[in-house]
Amino acid sequence: PSFCWERINTLIQLFPQFISMLMLMLISFVSTVFCGHLGKTELAAVTLATSVVNITGISIGTGLASAFDTLISQIFGSNNLKYVGVIVQRGILILLLSCFPCWALLINTEPILLAFHQSPEVSRLTQLYVRIFMPALPACFMYQLQGRYLQNQGIIWPQVVTGVVGNLLNAITNYTFLYQLNLGVAGSAAANTISQYTLAIVIYVYILWRGLHKATWDGWSCDCLQEWGPFLYLAVPSMLMMCLEWWTYEIGVFMAGFIGEAELGAMSALYQVSSITFMFPLGFAVAANVRMGNALGAGNTEQAKLSGQVSFICAFTVSLVIAIILGLTKDVLGYIFTQDHKAFWVFLQVLMGGVVRVAGKQMVGAVSYLVGYYIIGLPIAVSLMFPFKMCILGFRIGFFLCSILHSIFLIVYICKLNWKQTTYEVSRPSSSLSFHPTLLTNELSTVGVVLSVRHLVLRRGLAVVIMLLILAIGIVTNQLLTVTLPPKPTLPLLFPNATNTQPA
Repeated sequence: PSFCWERINTLIQLFPQFISMLMLMLISFVSTVFCGHLGKTELAAVTLATSVVNITGISIGTGLASAFDTLISQIFGSNNLKYVGVIVQRGILILLLSCFPCWALLINTEPILLAFHQSPEVSRLTQLYVRIFMPALPACFMYQLQGRYLQNQGIIWPQVVTGVVGNLLNAITNYTFLYQLNLGVAGSAAANTISQYTLAIVIYVYILWRGLHKATWDGWSCDCLQEWGPFLYLAVPSMLMMCLEWWTYEIGVFMAGFIGEAELGAMSALYQVSSITFMFPLGFAVAANVRMGNALGAGNTEQAKLSGQVSFICAFTVSLVIAIILGLTKDVLGYIFTQDHKAFWVFLQVLMGGVVRVAGKQMVGAVSYLVGYYIIGLPIAVSLMFPFKMCILGFRIGFFLCSILHSIFLIVYICKLNWKQTTYEVSRPSSSLSFHPTLLTNELSTVGVVLSVRHLVLRRGLAVVIMLLILAIGIVTNQLLTVTLPPKPTLPLLFPNATNTQPA
């Protein structure tokens, strides 16, 4: 019992993780609140723009960066500290390269939305928002990477500090651009872009100022070009786990746009509240990642199991309390987003949060998300939403049933997981997750097959060429599709409010 209480106290000490994740989510929340009072069309455009950016950008980078929940925590637990820096360098290169295919999709936002029969005006404003936000994608990816680099070492407060700074600046710039300069949707996008770069730069400066990198960073090394395969072996399934769930929300937003702008605004409100409430149980999941990863890396099976059990109980309790609070305040929350009564909807939220990725079982998680959300949940949601004409309520019911079934599966799987075998897989030298290559605890070393300089140049150069080619294809496609689009109104880029988008 004393050891259990010790673990509970340790997890409670990681409470700032909630705040840091909440701060990150509040940036899009605040943008939606400000734009909600510009009008239904503007709210719908910002909602769709946020969904497009999330689907084709943020979710990709966040998912790839979630591989650090497995890698860094376990490496840190094994005391091979300098190898953490190499993993971070590897992640920087891979995440920056992943921006190119994301840009190729984002630049074609308007044609894609029109192909899905979205409103032409909403599609135009959505493309405007996305184009302005596109340069912020590398900053978003680097902030995710830096945040996980710190949190998987148990360092949380820098994210809290930078989150507060970023949100204050976001609120100020949104108010200035929308209500003082009357920049409309473009102003909201510019404010978001500035905020994302602020987050990335401030946390980077904070890390340098406090010297938080000294124990793990030994300067740039050619080793960061090695072993991309094992990294992607964890990163891609981690990305799929996150994206398959995340995209379900965004698909709901797109389908709400088929019904009308009011329903799209209502779905935006549901999405924002669900995302914020999800941060609380997810915070416990991240805290568990740190403790469990350190324990597995150190070969301590019992501590890993206990940390997982305690975090699950805490997450369940917090989720239940928040669900009750939201149920009692549902009549007030809707009007935070918009004064348009048609865009108000009763908030439904029962979210199961947190899947432990730290055991390196991302592939099982990815398959379970695919089956649960897209073979079971989404068909039910679409059937209730359109044929049965239950609209947004139908989607939420389908998603709720899917969440219950998927949560039960994950709970059963984790309970039946052989933790001793998992610890062995992490520790054995032949494993792609092994971080015990030497007996020297602070030595930097490469675990897998070492490529020659020639092969490195060929493979990494080919990767860069492919990414650039994908971006070029996206640009050419945009030019071809733009010719077929209806002519746009000739308005200055920074003054879209000329279309009667004055603040309400």
